[in-house]
Formats: sequence, C-alpha cells, structure tokens
Amino acid sequence: MARLIPASLAALGCALAVAAPASAARSHKLWATVNVCDTQKSPDDMGVRARMPGDGRRHMMYMRFTAQFRSGKTWKRVSGKSASRWLYAGSSLFRTQELGYTFSFDAPSAGSGYLMRGLVQFQWRTKKGKVIRRTHLYTERGHRTHGADPKGYSAAQCRVSTPAK
Repeated sequence: MARLIPASLAALGCALAVAAPASAARSHKLWATVNVCDTQKSPDDMGVRARMPGDGRRHMMYMRFTAQFRSGKTWKRVSGKSASRWLYAGSSLFRTQELGYTFSFDAPSAGSGYLMRGLVQFQWRTKKGKVIRRTHLYTERGHRTHGADPKGYSAAQCRVSTPAK
C-alpha cells in the first residue's frame, strides 16, 4: 500500500504538469487576431495572425485560417476561397509558433462594406501525421504581431468598405 501512494502522487503530479501548460497557454500563448484591415497598402485585404504553444515534444503544429462575414446576427463563411489549406507552423519543441494569412476580397460597391473576422483552427500532430490535439479560436484584439498594418494593429473584426462616390 505504501508503494501505491507515492506512485499515485507521482502520476497525479504528471497529470497536473501536463494540464497546467494547456490552461496557461490559452492566456497568452494561444491566440488569433486581425492584424491587417483594408489599409492603403493592403486595400480590401484582411490579415489574420495566430500563435500556438509548443509542448516541448517532437510534434508538428498546423494552422488553418478561415474568413467569415457578418450577415444579420450570424457569421457566415465567405464564398469562394475563404479558407487556407493546413499550413505548417513549425515544431512543437519551441515554446510558441506564429503564422499569418492574408485574405483578399473584391471591393464592395461604393458607399458599402462588410464586417469580417477570422477563424483559426489549430492542430498538433505526430511525425506520422496523427492529430493528437485540436482547438480553434475566433480573432480577438490585444495581441502584438509581426507585419501589422498599421504598426501595432490588433483587432477582433475588420470592416472592408469603399467610400461613397
């Protein structure tokens, strides 16, 4: 009986060690944001950037980006090429990996526009390609990113519009 208690405590400690990084990862290591939104340098574009945490193991991390637009009270997937393929973000040996994707849209008619957001799906895979963990996030504001336009820009949504003539 005395041997079972230390073994049980060790197993519990390992489980907590694995669970703690996953919940902590959601705070600042796992996120998605709009970092480019219909600017002079990128008209009618929405850039989405995301970060995902590694687990210190030799797994592979992938992301897929999807553009959505607001229609009434619901969000719908943009027709046409609204989603990227699964993109390799890097090895999960590292603490975090970041990746971005830019969507280009047809210009709305003069005086109109549409509200957009991004959905990012995350997968952690073994070297053989088996998915061992997955999650998704919608874009949110408040994350420092590379390639933001304007510099420091981070938003949950993006309004693509054309001025009235």
